This record gives sequence, C-alpha cells and structure tokens, in this order.
Amino acid sequence: MPQAKVLSGKELRRVLDHVATRPHAARNRAIILLTHWAAMRIGEVAALRMGHVVGRDGSIKTEIRLDASRTKGGHPRTVYINDKLRKELAAYVKSLDDRPTYDAPLFSTQKLTAFSANSLCQAVNLIYARAGMEGATSHSGRRTLITTLAQRGVGVRVLAAIAGHRDIRVTQAYIDVNESMMRAAVELVA
Repeated sequence: MPQAKVLSGKELRRVLDHVATRPHAARNRAIILLTHWAAMRIGEVAALRMGHVVGRDGSIKTEIRLDASRTKGGHPRTVYINDKLRKELAAYVKSLDDRPTYDAPLFSTQKLTAFSANSLCQAVNLIYARAGMEGATSHSGRRTLITTLAQRGVGVRVLAAIAGHRDIRVTQAYIDVNESMMRAAVELVA
C-alpha cells in the first residue's frame, strides 16, 4: 500500500482554502492543522478533550499530554503546540457557540458526539479528496511535517520524539526523499 501523500505548502493552502468554503470550516481547519503542525495521529485528534488543549484559565496550552489510552502503541506522549497552531486552536475554540466542559470532546460531529478514530479518518480523507489531493490521507499531515523538518535539518531522533515513535526506523520510513532534498545535500560538499 502506498504511503500517504506529502503535501507542499501550496497544496496545504489549497486544502485549507477548500475547507473555508465548507460547513464546519473552523473545526475542520483545526483538525487538519493538528496533523500538519503537531504531527498528531488522527486517532489522537479524535480522542482530544477540551481539557487537553484549553487550560482552566481559558488559554490554549503549549503542550498536549496524551495518556497511553489515547495513543497508538499504548505509550504516553507529549505533543508540542507552536504559537501558530495555538492561535488557530484559540480561533476554533472561540468559534464554538457554547463553551464545552473540560471533559467534552474538542471536536464534535454534527450530532454533537465525539468522533471515533475511524469516522474522523473518513472525514479527513473526504476533505482531501474534495480538495483534489489525490493520494492524501489522514496520515498526510504527519508525513508532511516529518519530511519538512527533515529537509530543514532536524535530526531523526528529534523527529521520532515529535512523532511519538519509539523506533527511528519507523520515522525514517515517513521521510519523503525528493529531488530537491538530494540536490541540496550534494551542494553541502565543498
């Protein structure tokens, strides 16, 4: 089975532009960006509760601490949220009609229930398909972030920690080696 497509910045903007024209735009934008900017698995995103992201004072946290029951492999992990993503999450939370309780799902379906990992995966895959991103799946955000950071020189051990991988070989398989990476690498030889 082929790996999920790695999106360029332009392709991600195209997806986000598409999302902006559809119902539940703020919710879907936040979901897509959690996968692209924090390397979260779609099952982890589906399992998020308000209290994982919003502090008791109403501020957006800089870290999301996931217990073992909410991660693949059953190992707790910390997801780091950059300033750009914190602003996006703040805009999403502000867009909600009612302030959900601390234990409420961060993302709800139209029926105001929590997404299952499978239903959120299907929803994200449909967003990509409707935006014309052939080969993109709910895993594309993770692969895109890991590949982008690798292109910028971030070491594989750091990438593995960000992705929540215990084995760097898994992380290495995520990195999409492309022509521009190879050209840049050979230019390093002086």
